[in-house]
Amino acid sequence: MPTHPSQTSDAPTLPERSTLDIKSILLVDDDTELAETLKSLLESHNFLVTAVNNGAEAFRETMTTDFDVIICDMLMPTMPGDMFYLAVKKTKPQLASRFLFITGFADHPKVNDFLGSIDALVMFKPVLSEDLVRMISLVLKRNALAREAQGD
Repeated sequence: MPTHPSQTSDAPTLPERSTLDIKSILLVDDDTELAETLKSLLESHNFLVTAVNNGAEAFRETMTTDFDVIICDMLMPTMPGDMFYLAVKKTKPQLASRFLFITGFADHPKVNDFLGSIDALVMFKPVLSEDLVRMISLVLKRNALAREAQGD
């Protein structure tokens, strides 16, 4: 049987990317332009991204999918990030450690009080793409270590 040129024995082979390698991200931000930009960026890094514009929509999404990472804005209409987080923590506590909060309100007392009261990762807008990808990796690593510690 003839071999394809790329299948010669001296050519390096790359492992096939399986669906198990693809991580799912829920992106929650009421700034639709920013959300679309971040969604495109993350998809270019092989993440599967679901984008919604408020906590209520995001909560509905978490009822059907256990996302690997939840990137969440803080101040949004309908349901702000803190209320969304608390609702998720109550109904699906295993997802609480998967949050990465992004906010443009570094000096907002309510935002600071909430973020200081939980063990979550936070980024302040404007967010650099390489920093976002690095923080997502940190969330994924943090959760992998937690699963190992639990013996899963």
